[in-house]
Order: sequence, then C-alpha cells, then structure tokens
Amino acid sequence: MDYEKVVAVFDTPEHAQTAVNALKAAGFFADDISVISSDSVDDRGAKVTSESGFWHRLFGSDVDPHEAKVYSHTVGKGGSIVTLRALNNMVQKAVDVLHAHNPIDVNQRATSLGIIATAAATAASTRVVKDKGDVIRLAEEQLNVGKRQIDAGMTRVRRFVTERPVEAQVTLHEEHASVVRRAISDPSYIRDIDWTDRTIEVNETAEEAVVSKSARVVEEVVVGKEGSDRVETVKDKVRRQQVEVDRQPATGLNKKSA
Repeated sequence: MDYEKVVAVFDTPEHAQTAVNALKAAGFFADDISVISSDSVDDRGAKVTSESGFWHRLFGSDVDPHEAKVYSHTVGKGGSIVTLRALNNMVQKAVDVLHAHNPIDVNQRATSLGIIATAAATAASTRVVKDKGDVIRLAEEQLNVGKRQIDAGMTRVRRFVTERPVEAQVTLHEEHASVVRRAISDPSYIRDIDWTDRTIEVNETAEEAVVSKSARVVEEVVVGKEGSDRVETVKDKVRRQQVEVDRQPATGLNKKSA
C-alpha cells in the first residue's frame, strides 16, 4: 500500500488539537497523526526553530523554501503543524477534514511575511507530500483496573419466641377448725347442763399461689450496614511489541593494493 503525508499549519495549539480530534473521529489512527510545536525535535535531535533542514528531513526535498520558512515562523510564534500519514485513497478525506478547521494558507502567509513564493508553490492551505518509507507500528497493552459491585451474601436477623421452665417458692398459710374432745369428771358441771341445740361454725382459710407474668426489655439489637475499604493488588501480564534492528555487514569488500 502507498502512503502520503498530509500537512496542515495552525496558528494556535488549540486549533491544531481540534483538527486532530476531528481526524480521529473520522477514523484515522492516532499513531499516524503527529503535532509539531516549538519543542519538537527530529530523529537527529534538532529542534524546529534551530535547524533549517528540519522540514526537508521531515517532509522530503520537495518542500519549497518559502514553505519551510512559513513552517518555522508559525511554530516559532506558538503555532502547531499537524501531519497525517494516510493511504492514497484516504488522502482526500483527510484534506477535507483539515480544511474544515481553517488551517492557514501557506502561500498567503508567505506573501504577508514578505517571503517570495516560487513558481512551483502549491496554492493550498493543506500540503500533501510523499511519505518516506514504511512504518512498523508497535503496540503496547495497558492494564486498566476498574471496580464492580457483586453479591457478597446476606445477613438475616430474625426475632422469635422461646420458652424455658422456671420455678419459684412461695409460703402459703392455711387456717382450719380443730375439734378436741375432753372428758369431764368434775361433778360440779352437772348443774350447768344446757339441753338446747347449738351450732358453732368456724371459717377455715387457705392461701393458694397466684401466677402472673410481667415483661421488660432486656436487650436490643441494632441492624445496619458498616462499610470498610481494602486495597487489593491486581496482577496480570500486558503485551508489548518491540522492534529489533539487525544490521548485516556487506560481504566481499575490495582491498586496496599497496
């Protein structure tokens, strides 16, 4: 597959980030998008504002001098440059997305800065240049730990009635009639004889146990919830792709004869 690099210049980082978000929403991969600012460096460690050949190494030799100057001037003033590596059949879609966010017109900016544009300059605000080389994407997994609530069981508190045997001792009093017969031998009682009928009644009493019950509250059980936190260490493995560069020396080197 053939790729091309789409370049758009923005006066502020905010406008550039808005364009980047739009590219992502349109389906372009974040790994294919780059934002160049005043702190950006190339593969040689050269900063944008301090190295005139930065843009040629980044975009190739087909970048016109006036374009490189506009890029450097814009970045030096706090602007940003958005680059996108896109398939050939996706270039127009990328250009349309970037144009919708009003990038600066490089040629107009070059004219306003007094930079003379060459005849080969592209009259557009978005630049499409040939992509240099193939790209190997390296993926890396990240461990994302979330939380969810699960059922940890239930505690049931039920009140019910039980019975147990109890006993208590009580003293009961009784009163009964007692009848005692005594023999009389004294002859003087003869003159006191009463021949009338007579009845003597004696009320007898007895106590019996009377049982009653009284209730009182002896204990209370408070039912509620108590929260606590614990720290759990989650262990897993994440995968990461790496690249290995194996440089093979050339064989059959010619030796100079003395």
